[in-house]
Amino acid sequence: MNTPTRLAIFALGLTVAFGAAWGVGTAMSPVLDEPVASHDMGASETSHGEAAHLPGGLVVSQDGYALALEETTFRPGTRPLAFTITGPDGHPVTDYDVEHEKQLHLIAVRRDGSGFQHVHPVLDADGTWRIELDLVPGAWRVFADFTPAGGEGLTLGADVTVPGRMTTTRPAPTTIAEVEGGYTVTLTGDLAAGSSSDLTVSVERDGVPVTDLEPYLGAFGHLVALRAGDLAYLHVHPEDSDPGPDVPFVAEVPSAGDFHLYFDFQHDGVVRTAEFFVTASSSAEGEHGDDH
Repeated sequence: MNTPTRLAIFALGLTVAFGAAWGVGTAMSPVLDEPVASHDMGASETSHGEAAHLPGGLVVSQDGYALALEETTFRPGTRPLAFTITGPDGHPVTDYDVEHEKQLHLIAVRRDGSGFQHVHPVLDADGTWRIELDLVPGAWRVFADFTPAGGEGLTLGADVTVPGRMTTTRPAPTTIAEVEGGYTVTLTGDLAAGSSSDLTVSVERDGVPVTDLEPYLGAFGHLVALRAGDLAYLHVHPEDSDPGPDVPFVAEVPSAGDFHLYFDFQHDGVVRTAEFFVTASSSAEGEHGDDH
């Protein structure tokens, strides 16, 4: 073997060894010290025709409306988030329709599905929305769900970075959640891509069905669904129901795969959240399962 060949093999060996060591180190104790690359598909304007084929929350701008965060990097802790929704005229929107008792719903979640927060910012007279979020190190996504006055409902999303040492694990599939206060919350029903799926969330406390759920945002519960990976924000519609123990929903899932589901409910004056992690089948698989 000649000298150049031996040197090339030696260099390749060093490269492989270094790459393997780096991969192990980041998997065991990853540190995020720079903003993540943006996942916003709408860095430039996304038209209604283009966005019609996308689930909500994947773009930062659509139909002339854009989500603009004042800051995108935060230290860990409870931090103030400020943002505007600019309209087709380039100015902050100050007039919104009320949906589910609020003008705007803000969802914040880390990209691994943890840290879910469903909050309602306060709107300043100049069109700036303000709210505090509890943030731990990691890459986050925030979603603004709103309807401009007289317009169509939109969900826009943007990335947020919280530098620091991260701890993360892949969630285990689950349709049963234990919630602080002695609550057991169970999800029944199957998600199938390409069709409407009937889901029911049932609430018990200390083994007794809860039949006195309190209205929260105009319903006895709200369900948010995010697709694992890109965190696409999906359509989930609450159905009319009694105040427990069962709360029905209809979900529209555009693809097969894993999904994070978050169920907000109010009882004894406190809003609580149950989290689920489920897999949606393809529509063909769902039909095949029905035949058996």
